[in-house]
Amino acid sequence: MPEQSNDYRVVVFGAGGVGKSSLVLRFVKGIFRETYIPTIEDTYRQVISCNKNICTLQITDTTGSHQFPAMQRLNITKGHAFMLVYSITSKQSLEEIKPIQQLIRTVKGESESIPTIVVGNKCDEENLREVQIEEVQSLLKTFFINCGFIETSAKTNHNVKEAFQELLSLDKNRNMSLNLDLKKSRSQLRREKLKGKCMMM
Repeated sequence: MPEQSNDYRVVVFGAGGVGKSSLVLRFVKGIFRETYIPTIEDTYRQVISCNKNICTLQITDTTGSHQFPAMQRLNITKGHAFMLVYSITSKQSLEEIKPIQQLIRTVKGESESIPTIVVGNKCDEENLREVQIEEVQSLLKTFFINCGFIETSAKTNHNVKEAFQELLSLDKNRNMSLNLDLKKSRSQLRREKLKGKCMMM
């Protein structure tokens, strides 16, 4: 169980080189790093709104290798929601999220309500595309019912914030919102909510 009830833990999984760290860094810090540096494990924090209260979104960026199975299982045990990242330029990276999803199912049980999103990163490299959207949609039918899908580009910042917001919206037990612009008034946030910012319809 999480140590603090006001922490909401998102765990980011995927093969090495698909852009997990780039997505997280773009979301949390607004930066893009051109060079590839393999990650062992990093944790980032972001303040969000949860059930009209302030809470901490804790994002764990995991290693792209399978060298640390105990660490993988521990992250799944502690996690509330999961982001499974592949690169649209690599069919192999899509294959590598399948065993992770199975492990989540094994550790968490057969519950269909585990918030999970599959993210196809590097959509700015359309000329190198190996994975078609139809393939992913077919794969999702074998995953949890409560599983979203979105394509992103950490490089161009396309759909990065939207991916995290969609993942949070999949948790039906909490009403969560990314609260990145702290200057916004509550009335502005209410108006935006009424406009239908939720991606899952």
